[in-house]
Amino acid sequence: MADIRQISGIAEVIDRYDGFILDLWGVLHDGEQPYPGVPDCLDRMRAAGKTLCLLSNAPRRTTGVIERLDGMGLGRERYHHVMTSGEATYEALRDRKDPWHAALGRRLYHIGPERDTDVYAGLGYQVAATPSEADFVVNTGIVTFGETVADYQPQLDACLAAGLPMICANPDLVVMVGPMLVICAGTLAARYEAMGGDVRQHGKPHAPVYERCFELLGIADKSRILAVGDSLRTDVAGANAAGIDVALVTAGIHQEELGGAAWGAAVDPVNLRALADASGHMPTYAVPSLRW
Repeated sequence: MADIRQISGIAEVIDRYDGFILDLWGVLHDGEQPYPGVPDCLDRMRAAGKTLCLLSNAPRRTTGVIERLDGMGLGRERYHHVMTSGEATYEALRDRKDPWHAALGRRLYHIGPERDTDVYAGLGYQVAATPSEADFVVNTGIVTFGETVADYQPQLDACLAAGLPMICANPDLVVMVGPMLVICAGTLAARYEAMGGDVRQHGKPHAPVYERCFELLGIADKSRILAVGDSLRTDVAGANAAGIDVALVTAGIHQEELGGAAWGAAVDPVNLRALADASGHMPTYAVPSLRW
């Protein structure tokens, strides 16, 4: 059983790739500020002539994500393209191309904060005050950091009682916000599915969002594209399914499982391989953080 190759930074493999698909939360920033070394790494990657596409499971459209990145000092001059699960959700609700989405109806119930309403705003849907008045539910996650599934159980119970199918606009289970691990819409969706609810998810690890990134990158040879993310379940699984190489950031959401890896330190290779094997998703590389 071969070890997963651990690299100290992107510079070690930069010549092997022309395009990069980069996760945001847990890789570029912690929800509040960029991680150390990230701005410098992005600048060096661009200076090396590489095309950068940011891919986030943020449950909001790209415009809002770009504005948030600007506020952190990660302006458009540091990357080329952005795609989000929220944008994918908006497109699915707009186009309704497949039978599942086409059958949703026009009245939605929203679980999530007001800031995420752009995933359906302007599309002509009626927002219902209660699940009993809706045709389906749009789940964008918790309203306040620190809330748990138990806080949302009454809403999930009401949605199930009304027979509502659920669109999940963020498949992530958890995300790092500063030093705190916070549940995401994916955790609520997993609970709803366990209850017997019908769920469709948009974003990583699902194939359509990667196809959109490939279109944006404009690189035909997939072997020249590297994804970087901190989640085995979404980032690594999605890259594996899409047929591209992937680097796992070990100081992200799997930090504790990997022995509390310090930012910038290598991890135990046996532990790393065991965690990847258990997940069923295999990174090409492991890197402490997004650093040059």
